[in-house]
Amino acid sequence: MEPPFLLEGDNFTLKGEPLRHHLCPEWKNEPEGSVFHLAYIFLALGFMGGSGFYGLLYMFTFLTFGFFCSSVWAWSDACTTESFSWAFSLFVICVGQVVHVAYRLRSVTFNKEFQDLFGSMFKKLGVSLSQFGKIVACCDEQIHTLEKEHYFAIEDKTPIDKLSVLLSGKVRVTVNGEFLHYVYPFQFLDSPEWDSLRPSEEGVFQVTLRADNRCRYVTWRRKKLYLLFAKHRYIAKIFALVVRNDIADKLYSLNDKTFDSRGFRYDLRLPSFCHVSTEPDLEKTDARHPIRVRNVITKPVESKS
Repeated sequence: MEPPFLLEGDNFTLKGEPLRHHLCPEWKNEPEGSVFHLAYIFLALGFMGGSGFYGLLYMFTFLTFGFFCSSVWAWSDACTTESFSWAFSLFVICVGQVVHVAYRLRSVTFNKEFQDLFGSMFKKLGVSLSQFGKIVACCDEQIHTLEKEHYFAIEDKTPIDKLSVLLSGKVRVTVNGEFLHYVYPFQFLDSPEWDSLRPSEEGVFQVTLRADNRCRYVTWRRKKLYLLFAKHRYIAKIFALVVRNDIADKLYSLNDKTFDSRGFRYDLRLPSFCHVSTEPDLEKTDARHPIRVRNVITKPVESKS
């Protein structure tokens, strides 16, 4: 019978002292130095950066300072070759990112009038500078001037082939010689006309727009703008929002001022899509105003057989 095979001779865990954590042979009596702490302060500030071009520029700038200080600290100790290599490599990468972001930021910098347009109409809707750059490129970065008493559009004559925003000045809107309202800076000059037509349709202005003083405006050609919408659906949604919001503001201003001969408020710039009739028995007097007010009932137009 063979003797049992014993593993005691090869079992090293049963002999010697139990494993212990490696002890530092000597603790430093003084701190690492100001450069070491400054490096981590810069890194902490860098990681607080936000989004967007300016957020990226802020973040990579502080990370560059942080990794540079870390490289200086690692270079002072001959035993930290690997630490120096990593810190210096990250420093070079952050420098490259700073240059790249600064170049992209410079490429989407606009003049003051376009910056004011961006801040007033598009920035609050979350449009980035790169997206706004595509919008500006669509109008060839051109700003037009309309002198005092000059006409932007004449009713029944000027074709609807563009979309324009007033940047400065004031434009008077009239129909048949009757005043409707003013167009003020950062409002569309022709939003109702633009929204009233489909991309394949053509039409002419139903109102006259005349400058009360020297005006500056930006305009987008109809075909180029629709091509931009086809490529960038988000920009198309943004324009649909701002155009219809502008129309709503104009409707409110018109409804507060415009009445017909019977005292009804109505909109002169938009067509009527329903047949309006009044009933004599619904006539009543509003005690707050000296005019008579009638209830208006909308009925579908019945076709004659």
